[in-house]
Amino acid sequence: MNRRLDDILHRRQEIAEKLADPQITSNAKRYTEISREFSEINPVAEEIVSLQKIEQQIADNEGIIADPDCDSEIRELAELELPELKKVLEESSEKLRVLLLPKDPNDNRNAILEVRAGTGGDEAALFAADLFRMYSRYAERLGYKVEILSSNSTGIGGYKEIIAQVTGQGVFSRFKFESGVHRVQRVPSTETQGRIHTSACTVAILPEAEEVDINLRPEDIRVDVYRASGAGGQHVNKTESAVRLTHAPSGIVVTCQDQASQHKNKAQAMKVLQARLFDKEQREADSERSEARKDMVGSGDRSERIRTYNFPQGRITDHRINLTLYKLEQVLNGEMDELIDALLTQQQAELLAAQGA
Repeated sequence: MNRRLDDILHRRQEIAEKLADPQITSNAKRYTEISREFSEINPVAEEIVSLQKIEQQIADNEGIIADPDCDSEIRELAELELPELKKVLEESSEKLRVLLLPKDPNDNRNAILEVRAGTGGDEAALFAADLFRMYSRYAERLGYKVEILSSNSTGIGGYKEIIAQVTGQGVFSRFKFESGVHRVQRVPSTETQGRIHTSACTVAILPEAEEVDINLRPEDIRVDVYRASGAGGQHVNKTESAVRLTHAPSGIVVTCQDQASQHKNKAQAMKVLQARLFDKEQREADSERSEARKDMVGSGDRSERIRTYNFPQGRITDHRINLTLYKLEQVLNGEMDELIDALLTQQQAELLAAQGA
C-alpha cells in the first residue's frame, strides 16, 4: 500500500510539471487531458499527505512517551493528544480508502439526458416535463448548463420525449443514477372523481462521447431531412430543417428539429447518436460482468423501476436503497442532493464490501 501511495504522489508531481511545460500548454487538447488527470489525482494526493503528517505526529508523540528523560508535562501532553490523533488517523484512512476505490472513467464527462413518457398518456407526458424541470433546476444549482437538443411536446405542457445536453465538471457522476423507470402517483387535473392515477417515464443518462471514442463512418449514416412539425417558430413547415440520422450497423435512429437550421439540427443529432453508440459499446463490454452490475446501485437498466413520486403523501421513494423522503416538492424543485448523496454512499459501501471480499 505504501508503494501505491508513493506512486500517486510521484505521479501528481509529474503531472504538475507537465502543466507548466510550454509544449503542453500550447496544445489545448493535451492540456485539457492533463488538467483532467490532475483534478482527479490531486484530492487523493492531498489526503495522502495529510495522512502521512498524522502518522508522523503519532510517531513523535509515542517517542516522547517512551523517552524516560522527557519532561513530565510534555509527556502528559503527548499522552493526552495521542487518542485524538489516532481517531483523526482512522477517519483519514477511511476517507483515503473511499478515494482509492475504482473510479467510473465516465464520471467527469458531460451527459446526454433523455426523458420519455411511458404508460399514462397525457399524464405521463406532463410528468416527463416535471422530471425535466427537476433535472434542469438541479443542474442549475450545481452550476451546470442545460441545452435542449431535441423535444417532442404534447402541446399541453408535456413531453413525449425531450433530450438535452448537460455540461459542467463531473456531470455524469451526479446524474448517472437516474437511468431507469420513474413512477408517479397523483390525481390528474382532468380526473373528476379524485382517483389517483399511476403513470411512468423512462430516463436515460448517457456519458457524452468524445470524437476519439466513436469512429463514425459517413457511409454508415443515412441522413434524411424533412419539414419540422409542432411549436418551433417561423421555420416550421416552411423549410426542410428537421434531420433524422439512421446508423445502419446499429439501427439507432436520432431525430432533431428544435433548431432553426438544418446544419444545427444535424450537429445536435450527431451528439446524441455518438452518445448512444458509446453507451451501447460500454454496455456490451460490461456484459461480461453483468452479474456484478446487477448488485450495484445505478446499474443503468432502463427497465428497472427505480423511484416512485407519490403526490398525495408528498413522498418520494428510491427503491434501490429503500430510501423514503417526505420532500417531494423540494426534490421536484431541484433539491436532489440528499437523494444523490445517499446513492453515492451506498455505491461506495458496496465497492468497499466487494474490495474486502
